[in-house]
Amino acid sequence: MVMKHYPPEFKADAVALYESRPGATIRSVAADLGVNPETLRNWVRAAGASRPRGRRAEVPADPPTLLDAENAALRKKVRGLEEEREILRKAAKYFGRADVLVNRFQFVADHQRRHGVKRLCTILGIARSSFYYWRRTAADRAARQAADARLTARIRTVHRESDGTYGVPRITAELRDEGERVNHKRVARVMRQAGLAGLRLRRRHRTTVADPAAAKAPDLIGRDFPASEPNTKYVGDITYLPLDGGKFLYLATVIDLASRRLAGWAVADHMRTDLVIDALAAAERTRGSLAGSVMHTDHGAQGGFNRAFADACRQAGVRQSISAIGSSADNALAESFNATFKRETLQGRRSWSSEREARLDAFRWLHRYNTRSRHSRLGHRSPIAYETASRATSTTLTPAA
Repeated sequence: MVMKHYPPEFKADAVALYESRPGATIRSVAADLGVNPETLRNWVRAAGASRPRGRRAEVPADPPTLLDAENAALRKKVRGLEEEREILRKAAKYFGRADVLVNRFQFVADHQRRHGVKRLCTILGIARSSFYYWRRTAADRAARQAADARLTARIRTVHRESDGTYGVPRITAELRDEGERVNHKRVARVMRQAGLAGLRLRRRHRTTVADPAAAKAPDLIGRDFPASEPNTKYVGDITYLPLDGGKFLYLATVIDLASRRLAGWAVADHMRTDLVIDALAAAERTRGSLAGSVMHTDHGAQGGFNRAFADACRQAGVRQSISAIGSSADNALAESFNATFKRETLQGRRSWSSEREARLDAFRWLHRYNTRSRHSRLGHRSPIAYETASRATSTTLTPAA
């Protein structure tokens, strides 16, 4: 029969028994004593009894198996792959920029405290030495970038002032004249990065029409285009200026072979002989006198063998020269000039909207050509700058009236 009332000595012994058996439970001790487990639990609580912690851990556990080790290794590998995936997901935002390698370096620099340089470099496939070199040279790189930014702004100004026509050589010459110490390779790189470029040649329209009835004049140039002094050799030609509606204006030019200066020019809505005679007269006014010089043209009926033009040359004291039939190389400089003129004034357009617009564009460009346009054969100087420099040693030019 279970006792209803237990003396204090019994309770104290029961609690002491429970405390002395760390591996036993309340239920097992209560069964041994024949008491209710909850009653024994209340005695233990009332007595504030406790057993040494960790004693139950001394019960030997099952040793880890090979499967447990493999599972632990797989869990570790999965955690590593998940971390790598998260790193690459963040790095993808950096890779969308221009320089992928530099962006990888920047990503490592931004995340090295959390993941470590070694791990990030391994995941991104870069050498740690390269990253450390990139970080060590950051100050020099920033200085170069600032210098390139200043140079880009200056190049944009020069390019804009040339109406977007100057390429690398002429922009380099312009910068050097302003005291900028720069080479053409750096200018080319900066222009490429800024999306700037000069204009390119386009196919020319044929304006030369031979006059079979005219008398033949000799070729006094013979492709010997270079001239040692200004006002000794000239070339002349005509080019067309396309207008909307299929109409045209025509430009006649007289160019000095020594200085590349446009000595005379005329614009009209026809290609009659008067046009080239007006251009020759303008050159005579510019130079004051053309006596003794050679005027080289092609076989066009407006100049070449035309009697009126030949008479104008004789009156000006000019010796007339005519290129061989069918050879564009014999008047290459004039044709190159015409191509440059249209390329830099039309700038990709097919025509001018009106005669007024065409005349004003021609007026502006032709004057800028003499005063500002740089030529590689002149040491990247403008025609007038070249003549000014050569005037000190030459007395060929006669002051204009």
